[in-house]
Amino acid sequence: MPPPDAQRIRPDAQLTRPEAETLIARALQSAGTAPDNAHSVARALVAAEIDGQKGHGFSRVASYAAQVASGKVAGHARPTSTRHGARLDVDAANGFAFPAVDLAIAELIRMAPETGVAMAAIRRSHHCGQLGAHVERLAEAGLAALMVANTPQAMAPWGGNRALFGTNPIAFAAPRPGQPPLVIDLSLSKVARGKVMAASKAGQPIPEGWALDPEGRPTTDPAQGLKGTMVPAGDAKGAALALVVEILAALVTGANRSDEASSFFDADGPPPGVGQMILAFDLSHAPGFGERLEGLISAILAQDGTRLPGSRRLTARDATHVTVPGHLMEEVDALIR
Repeated sequence: MPPPDAQRIRPDAQLTRPEAETLIARALQSAGTAPDNAHSVARALVAAEIDGQKGHGFSRVASYAAQVASGKVAGHARPTSTRHGARLDVDAANGFAFPAVDLAIAELIRMAPETGVAMAAIRRSHHCGQLGAHVERLAEAGLAALMVANTPQAMAPWGGNRALFGTNPIAFAAPRPGQPPLVIDLSLSKVARGKVMAASKAGQPIPEGWALDPEGRPTTDPAQGLKGTMVPAGDAKGAALALVVEILAALVTGANRSDEASSFFDADGPPPGVGQMILAFDLSHAPGFGERLEGLISAILAQDGTRLPGSRRLTARDATHVTVPGHLMEEVDALIR
């Protein structure tokens, strides 16, 4: 028998989607989150877990709860919106991003057919998870959509050695007749920073090339990677695109720049106050859009070795249960006790 003080490793848990959402919502409510906000966040985190985006799933629950408890995130915040023609300004009120994104999507679905193109500018926001899931909802409503977000500083400008930009993700979605939408979702660092955080929580190394340590050296230690900087995708081109996203997501919306935002990962400091911008495009005046998109997709798939972006995500959705690592279940359970 192992000694009484031996560390017990909890096995992974198999949860249905409703069970997983209820568990996360309970944890967030225990920390001081309003029930409707908690359920909005829980739906987004579980969807990310199912889609294989582990850095945006259960690994976020403990840090989210700690930020609510400290007041860094306003758990009872109610997002508000003001419309100016084709522009919708959304104030997330230093609460979670997901209720603000929910509000923006509902309004954009109404606005875009009226104005042709509609834009939501979200400010005083927080981590918004996988952007692809948000634009996918707009595509399911028959719109094409583009979304950008800035995140706390994690990536240096090309040739520099200090973090200035966030990983600044970008996502696009378009509807397909009789098929799930085409969804393209990417971070402008080589990988999303959440993957480094997830590896750190799991005690696993990261591949070389993902991040640099505080001295600018390649590292496989996720803790050092979180203290250092992320490597941009496409090197100088990725850093340039991060600048574009920074301008759209922070300056156009009126949100904090990445270098003004506090961390998404801990409960210290003021609210991050980052921004997100969503563009929705009405396709009713785009002649033959669906047929032409299918022609383009067929041309891509006609080449050996190709696949559509997001195809693995769709396969993962066939699962009936969510697999949650034991160490993350322990974190969540500790919040509810």
